[in-house]
Amino acid sequence: MKILHTSDWHLGKSLEGFSRIEEQEKFCLDLVDIVRKRDIDLVLLAGDVYDTYNPPARAENLFYDTLVKLAENGKRCVMVIAGNHDNPDRLEAINSMAARMGIVILGYPMSKASEAVYDGFEILEAKEGFTKIKIRDEIANIISIPYPSESRLNHAFENYLDKEDMQTSYSNKVGHLFRSLEENYRDGEINIAMSHIFVVGSSITDSERRIELGGGLLVEKDQLPRESQYTALGHIHKPQRMSKTYNAYYSGSPIQYSKSERDSAKSVYIVDIEAGSEAEVDRVYINNYKNIEVYRAKSVSHALDICQEKKDQDVFSYFEIETEESISQDTIKAMKSLMKNIIEIKPIIKSQIDQEEEKLIDLDRSRINDYFVDFYKKENEGLEPRASLVDLFSSLLGREEDHEAN
Repeated sequence: MKILHTSDWHLGKSLEGFSRIEEQEKFCLDLVDIVRKRDIDLVLLAGDVYDTYNPPARAENLFYDTLVKLAENGKRCVMVIAGNHDNPDRLEAINSMAARMGIVILGYPMSKASEAVYDGFEILEAKEGFTKIKIRDEIANIISIPYPSESRLNHAFENYLDKEDMQTSYSNKVGHLFRSLEENYRDGEINIAMSHIFVVGSSITDSERRIELGGGLLVEKDQLPRESQYTALGHIHKPQRMSKTYNAYYSGSPIQYSKSERDSAKSVYIVDIEAGSEAEVDRVYINNYKNIEVYRAKSVSHALDICQEKKDQDVFSYFEIETEESISQDTIKAMKSLMKNIIEIKPIIKSQIDQEEEKLIDLDRSRINDYFVDFYKKENEGLEPRASLVDLFSSLLGREEDHEAN
């Protein structure tokens, strides 16, 4: 069985007011082409279809049109789960129509598909969080947990565990739910999972929402499905193998959605899998439809020279310009007249650079934990770091000091 794993489309997303919909349309066309050329049996879209709860009409039309092309009227199974950016009710609203074409859309942890027969496959069994499908002579058991907010998780949790277990952590609840769903796995059949969660240790970019970093909506690796041959994850924008032990992968977003992603190649995963064997995972790269560039200029005149040189390039650009004073509106206007899609023009005042260097030299090591907390809050929208994280930082600092002493 050949599976394509993708996620985090964020249809309708913009970059500082600049629409990305044309890039997204190109990606969707390329994705359909990949699916057809690779003869994919099953498409898994692991959440964050849209960027907001109320996506623009053009984004919704693109999603519906792409689903229809992927499913080919029941020739191929397409399974979609909700991410944290999606409105689960809005996603599921088209289920009565989508189900006729072999498209399964699951908005909540306890959502379920419907048993049905299509030209290319059959849904043999459908329960809350579990779908058994047959494609030719192969059977796949798919367990699914769409984005489990705390309230959605607690609602699902009540169906599986006693009241005493309700006091366990978010991570443990997700793990318990996976264990319960894994009871549907069968020897001699393909066993896979999909979810939209934030796993501890994943490599993130600025595009991911940072609220999890200061709170509790994190899932430890050892809570992932233990018997799954492949676990398709969504939420993190950087493609990565999350765990070799648990066969878990983040496919990442198909488009560079922030300047921190500009050096990250985008892709989808194609998984060749059969019962009882280790999955063969192939990373298929996606075209970069529009580059995001950061230009560092030594002066205003240098910045203008860059704009002149790059004026014919269709890129999103950020400028950091060393200067003795603020940048005039005339300069900004001149730069933008030469080069379109300038996202940011940031002055780097040389006197401030010197002051920052002095602060680093005079750093009071007795207040290093305070500096760390201040830095963390600045980088994470004012959220306080967990006590365990501060303790870890102190421990690492202590090791460094011991090393210097020796």
